[in-house]
Amino acid sequence: MTISQKIREAMERGSWIRRMFEEGIALKRQYGEDNVFDLTLGNPVVEPPRAFKEELKKWADAPVPGMHRYMPNVGYRETRAAVAQALSEETGLPLSADHVLMTVGAAGGLNVVLKALLDPGDEVIVWAPYFVEYLFYIDNHGGISRIAETDDSFLPTLSALEEALSPRTRAVIINSPNNPTGVVYPSEVLAEMGKLLAKKEAEFGSRLYLISDEPYRKLIYDGLTYPYIFHYYPRSIVVSSHSKDLAIPGERIGYVVIGPQLEEGEEVMDGLIFCNRTLGFVNAPALMQHVVTSLQKATVNVADYQRKRDYLHKALTGMGYSVVMPQGAFYMFPKSPLPDEMDFLVELRKHNILAVPGRGFGRSGHIRISYCVEDKTIEGSLPGFRGVARHYGLCD
Repeated sequence: MTISQKIREAMERGSWIRRMFEEGIALKRQYGEDNVFDLTLGNPVVEPPRAFKEELKKWADAPVPGMHRYMPNVGYRETRAAVAQALSEETGLPLSADHVLMTVGAAGGLNVVLKALLDPGDEVIVWAPYFVEYLFYIDNHGGISRIAETDDSFLPTLSALEEALSPRTRAVIINSPNNPTGVVYPSEVLAEMGKLLAKKEAEFGSRLYLISDEPYRKLIYDGLTYPYIFHYYPRSIVVSSHSKDLAIPGERIGYVVIGPQLEEGEEVMDGLIFCNRTLGFVNAPALMQHVVTSLQKATVNVADYQRKRDYLHKALTGMGYSVVMPQGAFYMFPKSPLPDEMDFLVELRKHNILAVPGRGFGRSGHIRISYCVEDKTIEGSLPGFRGVARHYGLCD
């Protein structure tokens, strides 16, 4: 055996997106790129905003001695201060550089947080549908995943949370705007969640952490105001990145922020810094830290994503598909016309349309569509979606 049985099994469970991606490559070779409509990957085709390119050019044209060397594992103080200042203005809370750790993307940040918090056998609650990798991140650090189901609108419920909580629970992960549904968890839901966690914390005599994964936080629509978890639960930790708001996922630049009301904040931050080093990240990329320092208020054109959402949602629902309206991110999670979404995907593939089965996100009977693609890909997919809808009697 060349690799461990555990990793072999994990690869099999977590390979849905990779399989669809590889299938897309094969189809494009067979039919040509313009005739294949690949809606599988959350890999934005938009370019970073001009401000990013200008800042990158500035550092390239006028390098500062030592700018590529190691810095403290926590990251450059000026970068952390810039992140804290922007969040302070958004939340109204007294955040400082000491509350921020720069990380290798949000994925690196989540692994750092889980490594710092979990003892072997500790439980972490994840809401389904969830980002595919959460279960693996938890397992990486000896934790056990507990899945709580959301309602038909993909919102968490108190009853599901209370059922999942136990004396072994160490943390709850939320992801809003959500991948794969695009749903934003409203303040009312977060307030109820915070109250229940505080109640259970007292009941269990333990410390329960609320971890919010927020790489899509700035990609929200319809004038919504983002509700920050720091307002609803003191033992909160935010993980985010600039992968989506600046369209630089390959640059792997993110951060972790601990809540200012966190009593044990200094100890938690010390643990995060230690884990950032010993997990092998060492520090977030030096050049990207320099570049994003002045870009905390910059984003890609969010209106363009909202336009794509509106166009695709109107088209699909007009064909008879059931789709919860996304409020952020760049995904939709339509309900399959058949109980087994794999049969639905087979029909879509006959029209050279590729999407990801919902079972990969912990919710069978749905598919995930990514609309961070070229307009022509969305437009080109619609005749196939309509043909499948007719095949299943959803429309005339």
